[in-house]
Amino acid sequence: MNIEFDVYKQKLNEVKPTLDGLAASLNIEGLRNELERLHAMQEAPGFWDNPEKSQQVVMKTKSAENKLENYSKMTSSWEDLMTICEMAAEEDDDSMLDELKEGFAKLSSDMERCRLQTLLTGNYDGNNALVSFHSGAGGTEAQDWCQMLYRMYTRWAEAHGYTYKILDYLEGDEAGLKSADILIEGENAYGFLKGENGVRRLVRVSPFDANARRQTSFAAIEVIPDIQDDSQDVEIRPEDYEMQVFRSSGAGGQHINKTSSAVRLIHKATGIVVACQTERSQFQNKETCLRMLRSKLVEIKEREHLDKISDIKGVQQKIEWGSQIRNYVFMPYTLVKDTRTGCETSNVNAVMDGGLDPFINAYLTCAATGNWVTK
Repeated sequence: MNIEFDVYKQKLNEVKPTLDGLAASLNIEGLRNELERLHAMQEAPGFWDNPEKSQQVVMKTKSAENKLENYSKMTSSWEDLMTICEMAAEEDDDSMLDELKEGFAKLSSDMERCRLQTLLTGNYDGNNALVSFHSGAGGTEAQDWCQMLYRMYTRWAEAHGYTYKILDYLEGDEAGLKSADILIEGENAYGFLKGENGVRRLVRVSPFDANARRQTSFAAIEVIPDIQDDSQDVEIRPEDYEMQVFRSSGAGGQHINKTSSAVRLIHKATGIVVACQTERSQFQNKETCLRMLRSKLVEIKEREHLDKISDIKGVQQKIEWGSQIRNYVFMPYTLVKDTRTGCETSNVNAVMDGGLDPFINAYLTCAATGNWVTK
């Protein structure tokens, strides 16, 4: 018999305690009880009378069902793979080795993703994510870099089954992107992306320089949770912000450039600016802006451990040298390295195509253990 079957049987026995531990981390029994409670709520008379509340219950139900289903699939996979090992030993059959290898690789991947999900314990980790892109020092070069990052994150979202919606998009003067705001929708979108908040530095030979000189450019990503929880006591009064109306431009569909329906809100106390241009009407754009502003204020208040919203001060992050959380080098060698976790790869093309998982996983692990490269 092929000795590899014995090797994989040993590997399966080694991962079994980890698989059992995930059941405790996920609180499988608690999830089953929670699911019964949620189903009972949906069957109660008048449940659908409040669309907003019923939708929240439906989302919680789907989340609990997905967690239970995913864990059940992993345990079934483990049992199936162990059966393959035992059958191969009995029948001296090597034909199932490829299936065993592929199955074990998938099981390992699923267990790692499940482990990371158990680390998402923040108040808003399960929420959608509002992601903003800002070009920094470097002119056209930086605006091109900003657009490259926009492509990278939208590809990551698509690869993980998330959807994204463009809220605002301001094209560069000659090329690239000055700024953009998107909403990435799906379970744990914010939890996985929260560590992506910060400045990115790019070193490459500039495609905009006739002398092919090396250039350094900067762009910033801002990630905040999309907060729709009415229990948050945040009142934004009309006198708290300045509202500007302008004609839409850039990406956004058939309503672009037809009417002055785009809206920009400037929060007077903090200087926070939000904009939306892709909804169908000025009213809808304003409502989306207020939702974005409210989310930003709540997130800043909690991140900075402030007692009240009015304590927030308008401190603008500098998008320049020394402030970056991640470096991207395209020449004279290729390297992407996170300054906080030490995670790095030379496969720049894979990262730029949305391969961010190693960096996201490293951040979540360091956040859980406190084992940062820099303090």
